[in-house]
Amino acid sequence: MQAVVFDRYGDADVLRLAELPLPSPGSGEVRVRIRAAGVQPADCATRSGWFAQRGIGQTPFPRQLGNEFAGVIDAIGDGVNGLAKGDEVLGWCNANAYAEAVVVPAQQLVSKPPMMSWAVAGSLSASGQTALTAVQALDIAAGDTVLVHGAAGGVGTIAVQLARLRGARVIGTASRENHDYLRSLGVEPVLYGSGLAERVRQIAPRVHAALDGSGRGALDASIALGIEPSRIGTLVDFEDVQRLGVQAIRSQRSRERLQELVELHDAGRLRVHVRDIYPLAHAAVAHRDVENGHGRGKVVLMVYSTFGHAL
Repeated sequence: MQAVVFDRYGDADVLRLAELPLPSPGSGEVRVRIRAAGVQPADCATRSGWFAQRGIGQTPFPRQLGNEFAGVIDAIGDGVNGLAKGDEVLGWCNANAYAEAVVVPAQQLVSKPPMMSWAVAGSLSASGQTALTAVQALDIAAGDTVLVHGAAGGVGTIAVQLARLRGARVIGTASRENHDYLRSLGVEPVLYGSGLAERVRQIAPRVHAALDGSGRGALDASIALGIEPSRIGTLVDFEDVQRLGVQAIRSQRSRERLQELVELHDAGRLRVHVRDIYPLAHAAVAHRDVENGHGRGKVVLMVYSTFGHAL
């Protein structure tokens, strides 16, 4: 099978297509022929060596990437019940979704609704579960005013909607070109950068919780707003967690969490915005797209089989 790999840390140009053995499922596992895989900032951080510099996730080269995917089951290991060859599914894995196929435990999959597009299905699992983890960790509830930094991004887009579904008022930071997009999600947009805390105070004298999905001083601005540190969480700025006493939020993934997100989308209560789609061979271009830092929603790799037919 074809897969995207990299042989050293560096910019997006280190990514290349390689031929790898087609994996076989073991007991309790299934193989999925991938149709779509989401591209996350965490993938870019892995490729650049950001995690390795902090002693996280160091494995031998060549390495793969990608933590969320959707596709069609084509092989099933022993002991798997409730799934069959030909089932359309979405799920998550550990850094090997940029490929034509992946083997995962059956518990990491849920059924793809017929009306959900492949691009949406391939980009919901990791970002969606991170957003749901964050909303739960910050105990967002009706009556809260919540500030989401990086609100137009892949995780932010879902987090603001989940907070709104819980009855919260949501303020979101974003570049000016994404303000109308945030308004369409029921979010009150503010421009990030210098003076952020004062701009937020002008529209909301009290803010109860904050989620940092962007870094760039977002935690200090949240503290300046008088938010209780235990109700401030970051997805990116882990180095300031102890200094400020805020939460480091890391995605807690489960079939139940993913099923909840799928059902919300299927009921029309959760939107997943896919801004750009690239073929697997253009993974480097997709990474550069994500790294520009100003796009809304998700970037997705679409995968077409080279061993038989387009999936």
